Amino acid sequence: MKLRNLVITVAILAVLSALAYLGNRPAPAASDDPRVGKPLLDSDTAARAAGLAISDQGKKVELVRSPEGAWRVPGYFDMPADFEKIARFVQDLNEAKVDRFVTASPERIARLEFKDSAVTLRDSAGKEIWAITLGKTPDSGNGRFVRFGQEPKAFLSGLHAWLDTDPKSWADTRLVAVKSEDIAKVEVSFEDGASLVVSRAKKDSAWSAPQAPVGKKLIEEKISSLVGTLTSLRFTDTTDTGDAAALEAARHPRAFTLTTFSGTTLKVALGRKPEEKKLKAPAVDPNQPLLTPKDATAKPETTPITPEFETVPAGPVFVSVASSEAKATINALMAKRAFKVDDYSFTALPQKLDELLEPEKAK
Repeated sequence: MKLRNLVITVAILAVLSALAYLGNRPAPAASDDPRVGKPLLDSDTAARAAGLAISDQGKKVELVRSPEGAWRVPGYFDMPADFEKIARFVQDLNEAKVDRFVTASPERIARLEFKDSAVTLRDSAGKEIWAITLGKTPDSGNGRFVRFGQEPKAFLSGLHAWLDTDPKSWADTRLVAVKSEDIAKVEVSFEDGASLVVSRAKKDSAWSAPQAPVGKKLIEEKISSLVGTLTSLRFTDTTDTGDAAALEAARHPRAFTLTTFSGTTLKVALGRKPEEKKLKAPAVDPNQPLLTPKDATAKPETTPITPEFETVPAGPVFVSVASSEAKATINALMAKRAFKVDDYSFTALPQKLDELLEPEKAK
């Protein structure tokens, strides 16, 4: 009987303990904030943005939009910005949802590691219209803790975005703003003075070279490949226009002229300092004793000395592009900086006229 009473007493105490815990535990985080369940950045706010600032780990990049709608990178020689990269970044912010409200407690917020990882949008007057600060990644590994502006509230969002603060990486690296299907005529010149002009009537027409040497015909695939290379040129880096390597590259150009179906002409020249073979200076043995007057008058050895050469690698590849349209952006850029491109853009070019031609088949 006593055992039964003891069991009942323990059960009652357990129930009372559970009720006390439920009554005294902290209230769950409020979830009635209207932003919960909505996109981190709404489309209307994004459309109003005329400035974008991204900061992280002590670095910051700013992008601005002109009244005409073109985005630029002031921190990288005010170059045109890569609109597609901006669009992808904004899309990441738009697709990420505010999953839940986390806390308004200053103590808890302090533990969420809100530092300088932030994204800010401004309007055309420079006024802030939207801003978030990113905290640490939760223990689950999904998303980031976020704060809107200076609000004393923290939320959890499913955001996965890289805060790229390198200004150069936001610049639009395209150097030719036409597509390969836009090209109607190509003029190719070679270092030996030879040249070739090819053209087509429509974008889906075959390329032809009316002035090809007798007995030769054009290899269309080679021209298509060349046009593809020239219209997809992107810079890898830029230097001052007076850079010694850039000036030397300009002395060894491979020139091409592209004409579009609309009549715009683009002159494209790629060049680099050629590889050099230089005579190596004879090695001097520091342990070799100096010649005495007697040694100097001695009969020299008759064994010939084989000269040794060293190879000085070719320089970096630079490209210049000039448009027949006076107001074309590329013309202003070329006056501002010298543009490097990858080596393949140069080595893939045809080196001789015969590389573009093949013997005609006998009929």
